[in-house]
Amino acid sequence: MSVLQGKKILLGVSGGIAAYKTAFLVRLFIKAGAEVQVLMTPASKDFVTPLTLATLSKNPVYSEFIHAEEDGNPTWNNHVDLALWADFMVIAPATANSLSKMANGTCDNLLLATYLSSKCPVYIAPAMDLDMYKHPTTLDSFTKLQLFGNTIIPAESGELASGLSGEGRMAEPENIIAFLEADILKNLPLNGKKILITAGPTYEAIDPVRFIGNHSTGKMGFDLANEAAKLGAEVILISGPTSLKVSNTSVKVVRVVSSQEMYDACHLYYNSMDVVIAAAAVADFTPKNVAVQKLKKTEGDFSIELVKTKDILASLGAAKKNQLLIGFALETENELENAKLKIEKKNLDLIVLNSLNDEGAGFGKPTNKITFIDKDFKEESMELKSKEEVAIDILNKVIQHFHA
Repeated sequence: MSVLQGKKILLGVSGGIAAYKTAFLVRLFIKAGAEVQVLMTPASKDFVTPLTLATLSKNPVYSEFIHAEEDGNPTWNNHVDLALWADFMVIAPATANSLSKMANGTCDNLLLATYLSSKCPVYIAPAMDLDMYKHPTTLDSFTKLQLFGNTIIPAESGELASGLSGEGRMAEPENIIAFLEADILKNLPLNGKKILITAGPTYEAIDPVRFIGNHSTGKMGFDLANEAAKLGAEVILISGPTSLKVSNTSVKVVRVVSSQEMYDACHLYYNSMDVVIAAAAVADFTPKNVAVQKLKKTEGDFSIELVKTKDILASLGAAKKNQLLIGFALETENELENAKLKIEKKNLDLIVLNSLNDEGAGFGKPTNKITFIDKDFKEESMELKSKEEVAIDILNKVIQHFHA
């Protein structure tokens, strides 16, 4: 999945012949999962129609400060709101004229007013003839704009509208997308990190029909996987039986059923991981003997002999090299003491404690209330939050570990 998935892109189009390519650019943004709002300078409408870009972006296109309503009452296109809405602003094509105005603070159209109000990262794809591209005033504009924190997407070489061939051609739409994705990804805090996350329950078979399990839905682990991928990590999610699906298609999901299958899957990937977050509710016991046929109901009492399952987290702690190992503790009594014992026993770097005694915490709920305890037994209690917010808190601990 593209890192542009779910992002809000403000596309500014200025008046050059390369404006015709913005139809393809908008289409690629939409295909990447972004939401696109187009702003046009008045001159750009000579090269591509607002109707084309509005149809492709599925949003109205703005080019003037004032919008004339059919009832005769004009409305204001608020450049400040447009600027604050965006996660990223892309100006393509950026003509020499627009570049000069942006560099020197000239504000004579809606696009420029929105640019000057922007707080988000701004990417600029210049387009002009080769002599204009190399002119000292244009080079000065590039220098100023980069000093302001803008990013220039280099122009490409090729045939130009003048009939000449050389540098100055706007980067092709697919190259603009690739440039943005690479630039955004390299700045994400978990870029290059490999994270293994376990989620959900395990089912321990009694017979072909029945099993021993628990009420875990897997939501905490799935939220962790989605958020970690958004932060640039390469994520493997090992999940027990659950109906949940990851919203981020870049997450590799490994489906398992039993605790033994989860044990095997964890150790298959463990050595290549930078971080392991064990959020699964793994069964502590499994039937010693699994019936081949469905067990029949009897008149008398019925008993099943249980044996302990392998302790996945302890086995990972014993094999730990440089991995950051994070476990979960769901307790009902002596919460802090039990959690601290797990840290020592399982060689953890951090444990996430949640208590069934806290309202809103536990299985099957959209919220959780946790306490962080690190390997030095330093405690940090958090307020009740959504599991998505808890996932972000946990991943912030991971980021702090690598950026300390």
